[in-house]
Amino acid sequence: MGFALELLAQLERFARCGALPRVRALHLPPQPASDAPRGEFCALELDDGSLGLSYVLLGDTLARLRAPQAASGLAGADALSLARRLAAPDAAQRTLGLAAANALSRCLYRRAGWRANDSADSLGGLRPRRGEAVGMVGLFTPLIPRVLASGARLTVVELGTHLAAEHEGWRVTLDADALRQCDKVLATGTLVLNDTLDAMLARCTRARHVALVGPSLGCLPDALFARGVTLVGGSWVDDTPACVDALRRGEPHPKAARKVAITPRDYPGFDALLARL
Repeated sequence: MGFALELLAQLERFARCGALPRVRALHLPPQPASDAPRGEFCALELDDGSLGLSYVLLGDTLARLRAPQAASGLAGADALSLARRLAAPDAAQRTLGLAAANALSRCLYRRAGWRANDSADSLGGLRPRRGEAVGMVGLFTPLIPRVLASGARLTVVELGTHLAAEHEGWRVTLDADALRQCDKVLATGTLVLNDTLDAMLARCTRARHVALVGPSLGCLPDALFARGVTLVGGSWVDDTPACVDALRRGEPHPKAARKVAITPRDYPGFDALLARL
């Protein structure tokens, strides 16, 4: 069973424990300028204030979600039914599905009284060292100097052919099998949306540490840990109105959300969360 189906099966079990909140609204960022790094995420808000984020700049996803028919019928919709779109073949529908799954995950955390630890490391706890082979799935440009300064060798796996190149101390390749030679791997949460998550994680056979990071990773992490992920880094929104207001204006919202890091050691597990309800 793939990651999406495992996550949805957990949410189905959550739904059997009591009525779930319905969808209040889908909040979209403005169309970003070509040189603007912001406005990358939408937010799905539930009636209880739970918020789920999802990346919207894959292909034409944002344009499609901004079309009038896309939001039609979302207000008051069943959140679990929307989450099931995570398994859809269409990227825009998967974006909505992930946002709903993230919002429902946060709803479960709230009802169970569990709070994730703050994250203090943008490298997802990788701690690269001299001589290690570090892999990145997705080009985290601001993080490259930190990896290179450690003396580690860096390999970046990308889908864009125009990015493939050899650089001093690091390279960008289209060959995902390069991950098999990496001691540590850092990957973006967009793997869930472009349907490459299972394939990429299956190649991290040598890695002692696999971190998945990004605001899109607000979902239950059990299925990720089962696939060898050692840290899930996401964003938890603590002030929903402030986050929504900033998002809709295309501005950052550092005071409305906090970066968190979840590891198998400090996560109680889905069954334990359900037992608290």
